[in-house]
Amino acid sequence: MTDSTPAVLEMAGIRKVFPGVTALDGVDFRLFPGEVHALMGENGAGKSTLIKVLTGVYDIDGGDVRLAGSPVRFAGPLQAQQAGISTVYQEVNLCANLSVAENIFIGREPRTLGRIRWGEMRKRARALLARLDLDLDVTAPLTSYSLAIQQMIAIARAVDIDARVLILDEPTSSLDAGEVEQLFQVVRRLKDDGVAILFVSHFLDQVYAIADRMTVLRNGRLIGEWRTAELPRMQLVTAMIGKELATLEEIEEQPRAAAAALERGEPVVEARGLGRRGAIEPFQLAIHAGEVVGLAGLLGSGRTELARLLFGADHADEGTLAVGGRPVTIRSPHAAMAHGIAFSSENRRTEGLVADLTVRENIVLALQAARGWTRPLPRRIQDELVAKYVAALQIRPADPELPVRTLSGGNQQKVLLARWLITEPKLLIVDEPTRGIDVGAKAEIQRLVAELAGGGMAVLFVSAELEEVLRLSHKIEVLRDRRLVEELDNTGGLDADRIMRTIAEGTSQ
Repeated sequence: MTDSTPAVLEMAGIRKVFPGVTALDGVDFRLFPGEVHALMGENGAGKSTLIKVLTGVYDIDGGDVRLAGSPVRFAGPLQAQQAGISTVYQEVNLCANLSVAENIFIGREPRTLGRIRWGEMRKRARALLARLDLDLDVTAPLTSYSLAIQQMIAIARAVDIDARVLILDEPTSSLDAGEVEQLFQVVRRLKDDGVAILFVSHFLDQVYAIADRMTVLRNGRLIGEWRTAELPRMQLVTAMIGKELATLEEIEEQPRAAAAALERGEPVVEARGLGRRGAIEPFQLAIHAGEVVGLAGLLGSGRTELARLLFGADHADEGTLAVGGRPVTIRSPHAAMAHGIAFSSENRRTEGLVADLTVRENIVLALQAARGWTRPLPRRIQDELVAKYVAALQIRPADPELPVRTLSGGNQQKVLLARWLITEPKLLIVDEPTRGIDVGAKAEIQRLVAELAGGGMAVLFVSAELEEVLRLSHKIEVLRDRRLVEELDNTGGLDADRIMRTIAEGTSQ
């Protein structure tokens, strides 16, 4: 690619509106043959929407798309694919029960008089994979290969459809370092063949290793386009998060757990070399009674993966976990609850609340699960406990028999917190508890977290908002690219500048 090379793909003034939300607001994007172009942005920035608009999943509400200079507007992904735009998603969209060759040619099998020419299909599959420097048994079932190889098989299928534009949407999210490099070798080979590659990832190291240029979106708007070599990491992080380091607003006065002096005894929970392949590198972490530990990092840095490991929602491959100084094995949320660990998920709609149950039923759900379904919680006790937490958390409306789906986002979040507080945990893990709620409800939840810590509860607080993490935490664990890179003390003198530098460079120095 040179400066005089015409773009293979141009998107100009793209606008997409959903009821009450402008997802894309006049976004420009261009892609050249033989380049890897990273599309960057935090959650809600508009990356996925832009890809879905391009491939015809969503209609365009404004703007133009040109492919090789000609205006296009696709009615769906199949039409986009026929025009030479193929997408490989984070979750491999292949058929596990079929062979490698069958997955590559599914729907396009070479036939004579309706009969599949199996020999020719396997020969073509081997030749196609050899083009990507892959030597595989194409007759083997897809499941006999690792996820990384499955990603490459999906790419091989896309390339065989004569893709001029290849979209890789978070292709490395479940791969280890060796598998990532194997995938990148294939990407570089395709780039050398002139394929234009749109690469979506939250891993900064990978972006800087593979991308020629990058475009940053924030809140549905274009922030800028840069050559990767000319954009320092700190500037990229600032562009994505939307805060200039020198002009960050002062953190307003709030009940701040970090202001209190802690008498550190035995940690409530301590992880020693705990890790899960493809999710989070082994880490050390100690959380004490009365302490709020914040997790900071960009989306995809491993914050939620770390939290899920502590709660037993995911299983550790290595390392140990101690609760109250005693080694424990936690392989399920039920086991975590038995050891006094509670987890309020960031996705309250799909992993937290049961929309059609009442407020009361949602609040008592975890306590009932801990007791076992053969020992139902008496209704009188349910009513007493629910009334206590509805009042304590100021859940509105205060009617516990209302379906939880009728409550506002902030009040739904309070219901989810009440569910776990009712179990009286030693460690409360809260993942993005203030996302998508109004300012008043956000302040109330922040105040509640501070009060819980003040009462002696250990809290692991996960948030994408640096100001929120700074306001509430005694110490901050900074994650980048699935690694816990540094622990920062927040009892005095820590600011967002230092955290962002750590996120960008892996060190606060």
